[in-house]
Amino acid sequence: MELRIFTEPQEGASHEDLLRIAKRAEDAGFPAFFRSDHLMTTGSGAGLPGPSDAWTTLAALARETSRIRLGTLMTAATFRHPGALAVIVAQVDQMSGGRVEFGLGAAWFEGEHQATGIPFPPLGERFDRLTEQLELITGYWATPVGEKYSYTGRCYQLADSPALPKPAQSPRPPIIIGGKGVKRTPALAARFADEFNVSLRDMPTCAAQFERVDAACHRLGRDPAEIVRSVAQTVCVGRDDAEVGRRAEAIGRDPADLRANGIAGTPAEVVDRIGQWQQKTGVERIYLQLLDLSDEAHVDLIAEKVVPQLAR
Repeated sequence: MELRIFTEPQEGASHEDLLRIAKRAEDAGFPAFFRSDHLMTTGSGAGLPGPSDAWTTLAALARETSRIRLGTLMTAATFRHPGALAVIVAQVDQMSGGRVEFGLGAAWFEGEHQATGIPFPPLGERFDRLTEQLELITGYWATPVGEKYSYTGRCYQLADSPALPKPAQSPRPPIIIGGKGVKRTPALAARFADEFNVSLRDMPTCAAQFERVDAACHRLGRDPAEIVRSVAQTVCVGRDDAEVGRRAEAIGRDPADLRANGIAGTPAEVVDRIGQWQQKTGVERIYLQLLDLSDEAHVDLIAEKVVPQLAR
């Protein structure tokens, strides 16, 4: 089981906050640091000092870290043209020395689109755009150096592109696809994903979605074992009930609710909870949604008291 740190900076974080937590996660031995891709708060808080661009953040972190992998859950397909996005992700992968992982999703939060003037098409069209973006970006990266790349879809077209730059990783950065859609999402995962993620859902929902992805792989003749199963869950760990309670209060959550619907409790409880996830869903990777980015000791506690027990 692999644990990764996942942040939601649109809820309130400066770049200095993100840099501090990313470096603390790297120093503590976590293999990856991820962030969301949102342009305004998705909750009820003020979200001060305001949102930050996901790929600008990752570019900066790429130059300030040396080992930890960096990525998004998920880059919104509505925010950026795929031709430009292929350049952005490849460049950040180069800047990091090949440590980028590329999560891409259809986008879901209409309010942030209204607030920024970005079009928010109906769901079917968003999935059409997501499909074409995956086709276009993977084709762009796969084009041999010195050759030209063209793409003609309903939503996007490229003509005679030099398809540069290329990512540092070969043949490309790992692609993460996720969500709870029962038809098009599993089909896209079977075609493109190196990892499939279900975020902030219960065990039965995740297990059922993983089974749909497996079935989609079988229909394409792909081995489902080639796709890493992952989930994201809110984390709240304390040495005792009092510390769990303090951390839950800091993020405005009830400890009992977090224990029932997240990864929460004492280290022993959390290890047991992770074991349940593994047994009931076959999950191989958990993104720990860390909501209080001022609490660096939380990162250290998980690294010192939880991670070692998972290796036994």
